[in-house]
Amino acid sequence: MNKKIVIIPTYNERENIEDIIRAVFNLDQTFDVLIVDDNSPDGTGLIVKTLQKHEFKLNLHLLERKEKNGLGTAYIDGFKWCLNLGYDYIFEMDADFSHNPNDLPKLYEALCEGAEVAIGSRYKTGVNVVNWPMSRVMMSYFASAYVRYITGMKIRDTTAGFVGYHKSVLSFIELDNIKFRGYAFQIEMKFTAWKHGFKIEEVPIIFTDRTKGESKISKGIIQEAVGGVISMKIKSWFRKYPKYISK
Repeated sequence: MNKKIVIIPTYNERENIEDIIRAVFNLDQTFDVLIVDDNSPDGTGLIVKTLQKHEFKLNLHLLERKEKNGLGTAYIDGFKWCLNLGYDYIFEMDADFSHNPNDLPKLYEALCEGAEVAIGSRYKTGVNVVNWPMSRVMMSYFASAYVRYITGMKIRDTTAGFVGYHKSVLSFIELDNIKFRGYAFQIEMKFTAWKHGFKIEEVPIIFTDRTKGESKISKGIIQEAVGGVISMKIKSWFRKYPKYISK
């Protein structure tokens, strides 16, 4: 059994889904793929099923959910599915090619060399973002700075969604206690892993904005991230985070 798997959450990604799946399977290293689809009305799930049936019977998996219920819950469901199947290295990646599949081996290498969380970082070596307007670059960059200031984490790209985890992290941190559903989920996962003492490494990547389909970013998601960070920090004062001891 392959021990590496990439979780790709989808909602209306028919324009990208086949290309992103093929891009992962064309890598020199072998990664399985789990698509977590929130009942996309555009037929994204049907495309995945067709690829499963005719080409990728063993390595392509589909977890269908009844409705759109947030990025965070999609990943939590995906994490649990992967842990139950016995995968050791579990990766998050967007469907729209903003995360380059060619960077997956770099994240895997970081995990093999001792990191327990490997972050595909836009800001480790400056600002590595392509095709974003300057206003959005500044918002994202200063959002990470804000999160660092509030939480105390030293991570440069705290909101990154291109992340690899060793199974020890996802097995230890009590996934049902992760509460955020939107993009603040990414912050909460990093903060929780950091509080438990897991080794986190940032791997420089170049982030390229999507060219097909529509972004899922909304004002509500941004508000959750801004206000949620303070709430998360305050709650952490009253919660114990036992340190993980490597076996």
